[in-house]
Amino acid sequence: MNLQEAIRSTLNSEGKLTCASAYKVAAKTKVPVPEVGKTAKEMGIRITDCGLGQFGKLEKGEYSKVVYDRLKPHLNDDNKVVCKIAREVARGVGLKTVRGTLEVKNIDVTHCELGCFKEKKRTRLYVKTKTWMENQRKELLFGKGKTEILLEIQRTGSIAKAAENLEMNYKKAWSHINLLQKNLDDVLVITQKGNSENSGTKLTPKAMEYITKYKQLQREIEEFANKRFKELFLKPRGGKD
Repeated sequence: MNLQEAIRSTLNSEGKLTCASAYKVAAKTKVPVPEVGKTAKEMGIRITDCGLGQFGKLEKGEYSKVVYDRLKPHLNDDNKVVCKIAREVARGVGLKTVRGTLEVKNIDVTHCELGCFKEKKRTRLYVKTKTWMENQRKELLFGKGKTEILLEIQRTGSIAKAAENLEMNYKKAWSHINLLQKNLDDVLVITQKGNSENSGTKLTPKAMEYITKYKQLQREIEEFANKRFKELFLKPRGGKD
């Protein structure tokens, strides 16, 4: 099977080549990754679903301090990382975790191995949204940061470990939780002492409910903001004002 046949055999239902499939084609045919991207372009086939989350609609991952520590030495002055390096960092942890870390730390990817995006001289425009809840005293109660703390507690089973992973001192992490519980009038974390498998700190069902609803709210706001941003700022060439 030649390269063009291999590409055609892996196209999705929309006739596009996913990033993941492109890398599989490269491995199967023993052709360099850039050659796969170049050939797909010559065939008029679009590449979609960037494994690093730069375009397409792949599932978002969670932030990982371990992944960020691996990426940090390779970031340039513009907070960007080369595609090949980001994919190497993903070995052992998965692309999903790298995607989540890139998003949380606002890291862009450059020099795509498949040639899907290149450095542009013209400034690129983005819309960014930030959603949070606060009380009448303007105290921040729930938002992206608070969500990260709770999810890290759930993952590690420890407030102290969660604070360490998020580079936050224990006292500050605990004050965030106290403020949340006081204003929401709900218990969000439960700590059980001992050495059994049930010991440690866990989130209550109510805490998971708040996280789910916040993520849904943020997602819907982002979708609306992106839609309006494209309508107002990214009009097609030749389109009417």
